[in-house]
Amino acid sequence: QVQLVESGGGLVQAGGSLRLSCAASGRTFNSYAMGWFRQAPGKEREFVASITWSSGGTYYANSVKARFTISRDNAKNTMYLQMNNLKPEDTAVYYCTASPKGPSTVIAGRGEYWGQGTQVTVSS
Repeated sequence: QVQLVESGGGLVQAGGSLRLSCAASGRTFNSYAMGWFRQAPGKEREFVASITWSSGGTYYANSVKARFTISRDNAKNTMYLQMNNLKPEDTAVYYCTASPKGPSTVIAGRGEYWGQGTQVTVSS
């Protein structure tokens, strides 16, 4: 059974940092593009960042550019999202996703695999 499990969420003050992790199990995701989405209360799920299987390509939503960094360790089947200078508007449930079809599929929100999400709350 394929599983993506997020961790690392929590409560942080504005300006602080958090590092999210997404651990993949059930298959090897080395050849999969992966990414992060988030959903704030009352809002639609939105794209945050994506990374190619080789880490050669990274993509970010404008709202998080220069503050968030996506990375992955294929040996550990794990993807990360380093979030710096967090703002209250970053408050959301963060989901990881993966697709063998490449970053465009992930960015469009059509990844075949999704985690259950981890809550990030940024206080002002």
